[in-house]
Amino acid sequence: MRAEIKKETNDGFGVLVTDNNNVKHKIGICDDGEIDGHECEDYPSKPEKRTREESEYGKQARRYAQYYVFLNRGYDTVNPKWKNPVHLQAVRSAIDSMDLEEFEDHFGDLYQQLKSHHDEDTERVLHPPSDSQDEDYHLYRKNVYLGLDPLETDLADDARELAAEFGLDLDEHAPTKTSLAGLTDNGLEAWTGFSTELFEQSDEEELAALTEGFYVDTTSELHMAYLDHDGIEQVTTAVDPDKEPDARFEVSPIDPRSMEHFKAALQFNLICQIRDCFIRMGVTPPEEFQVLGVGLIAAVQAYDEVDFYPDYHLIQDDGTFYGDIHSKYFSDNSLLGSVKSLLN
Repeated sequence: MRAEIKKETNDGFGVLVTDNNNVKHKIGICDDGEIDGHECEDYPSKPEKRTREESEYGKQARRYAQYYVFLNRGYDTVNPKWKNPVHLQAVRSAIDSMDLEEFEDHFGDLYQQLKSHHDEDTERVLHPPSDSQDEDYHLYRKNVYLGLDPLETDLADDARELAAEFGLDLDEHAPTKTSLAGLTDNGLEAWTGFSTELFEQSDEEELAALTEGFYVDTTSELHMAYLDHDGIEQVTTAVDPDKEPDARFEVSPIDPRSMEHFKAALQFNLICQIRDCFIRMGVTPPEEFQVLGVGLIAAVQAYDEVDFYPDYHLIQDDGTFYGDIHSKYFSDNSLLGSVKSLLN
């Protein structure tokens, strides 16, 4: 992926993006991140005439243009911001700094709900809605809100520092030299090994967050997405602050085991979410985020349906950490199908 800001106005930017298929996209981006124009001569203009791969290249170009403006100009152009690697990394840092008591204050309801699926003595926080098709298809949601907005820091310096850590050369407009399509089976084996090593060293200093000083101000009430008897997605209501979250967890009814294990699981899920953000903007993630496991639920569908994506979310036989606790959910094709149904 390559990009260049070709035009700037009072309220937006014109960005030229060359995707990993060497196709050019002219994209207009407002300073709030809204896409107000997208021209591409090489792919059909009507969505129904594009292949799934062509559509994904277009989506990658849009996401990359938004992130590129964010890094270069400091506007909050990545929407939603819980798909911005900088916000996710800040949340990861904040959770890492918590002791177990503080972690339980924010995530104890999610832990209890998951535990109730595997321990009959644990009381449910949420009971299945009357129109729920199957409890195994529930995705429990929890939004996270930082007490310090990354955009209120010295963003220009912070963003470039993060970009350097992520292997992005902003001055050369060449964020990656490795095509996603070039990731071979051997390459995936290396990612699997790194996942295992990451879990084994999860409490070591080398895994300290790239951003420091952030803290979790509040979290949303626990709520869920589920399929009703007609196979239609429903989402329960919850009290939420009147602002956009910095991160979102969507967790299937897995066994959380101990509170320590669950905290590590959520941190690893954020690593996978950061990986997904880079991959779905057409950029090879930096080494720290080259892991296998479940991150963003929307990415599960993309990896399953788009031919040029390896199956980053599938469970490996070597017992990678997050894969281990999600093995039931994602080894069952019917359950994976339910995730896809939730996203349609």
